[in-house]
Amino acid sequence: MFIPRIIPCLLLRNRGLVKTIKFKDPKYLGDPINVVKIFNDKEVDELIFLDIMATAEKRKPPFELLAEIASECFMPLGYGGGLRDLEDVKTILNLGVEKVCINSYAVENPSFIHAAADFAGSQSIVVSIDVRRGRFDKYRVFTHSGKKATGLDPVRLATEMERMGTGELLLNSIDQDGMMQGYDLELIRQVSSAVSIPVVACGGAGSVQDLADAVQKGGASAAAAGSLFVFQGPHRAVLISYPSARELRQAFGRER
Repeated sequence: MFIPRIIPCLLLRNRGLVKTIKFKDPKYLGDPINVVKIFNDKEVDELIFLDIMATAEKRKPPFELLAEIASECFMPLGYGGGLRDLEDVKTILNLGVEKVCINSYAVENPSFIHAAADFAGSQSIVVSIDVRRGRFDKYRVFTHSGKKATGLDPVRLATEMERMGTGELLLNSIDQDGMMQGYDLELIRQVSSAVSIPVVACGGAGSVQDLADAVQKGGASAAAAGSLFVFQGPHRAVLISYPSARELRQAFGRER
């Protein structure tokens, strides 16, 4: 029985894990290695780690930490943050990371996506698109962890990135990030209907049903989440969790 990929999306900051709300106010969660071990036990589909400070601090990815994470991780692993040259892409893939996720530099230099896809294969390249709803309810792309406005329409950027050869899109709603009130389904619909490559929806999941809605109502190929998998209860106590196979079957309508 097929259930779409359900992916914890974890944020790195100064070698620790954090979680944000609307890309602000990072709350410390703990050591990433310990969290990986817990997710190993829970047999998650895939993990994504995003270093939210690498681009802002103009530094390279934390290769040593990524090597530790990759050595402990038993599931497919993706990494994003600070990627600006093919040598760094090569280094990360050689560590055992399956996918590299490129955000700000994809906007600054779209041809880099073409070069990276030629080098590593489209299946290893993910473009992350961070989106905020602005004036007149128009969606616009932001980079540098949501701090830099680009004026770009996310649908146009998505189609351009597909043309450049990316194998997947990670679509983040800044407005919904950490709110746990559901995904921006309209945003997901607009982007997923415009491209033929997989779209991973991220930002807003507060329940297992939200994950299903991102796929079944939004048209995403997979659903990623952060807060849903690291917080428990109204006071957002840190507790690492992941839905059971039965919970996922129920949410996706495969079991009643």
